[in-house]
Amino acid sequence: MQIDRIDRVILRALADDARAPVARVADQCGLSQSACSRRIAALEAAGAIRGYGARLGARRLGVHVTALVDITLSTQVEEDLAAFERAVGAIPGVVGCALVSGQQDYRLTILARDLDDYERLHREHLGRLPGVTTINSSFVLREVPTLGEAEAMLG
Repeated sequence: MQIDRIDRVILRALADDARAPVARVADQCGLSQSACSRRIAALEAAGAIRGYGARLGARRLGVHVTALVDITLSTQVEEDLAAFERAVGAIPGVVGCALVSGQQDYRLTILARDLDDYERLHREHLGRLPGVTTINSSFVLREVPTLGEAEAMLG
């Protein structure tokens, strides 16, 4: 899909505030509301907009631990990778799972209330994942502000 200047304005506006009224987004990009609505619908249909959501305040919701967990599997057979991915997708607290290059096979991002909660999750879930040979956990000490997805993708 070709993204033009107007699409970029729309995408940035919705990335900043997914609840922005179409009238405000239309004003920002210089379109009528109906033309802007059609553009948004086209961006959604093309998959450029995958959905809308709220950014939650983890600490305010009692989530104080973010773990980055590197996992190594015993094999690289497609069926074993698929079994691992199915199992990890069902674990509460896992908010990210990426197949990565390097010494590890997967990098998980896990949210937990505290270290006791993470330890329970490790014992009850991570240690039982199929094909796992090593689990290395690191804990985020501080989030560093970076560009948002829209700025990184759209320039």
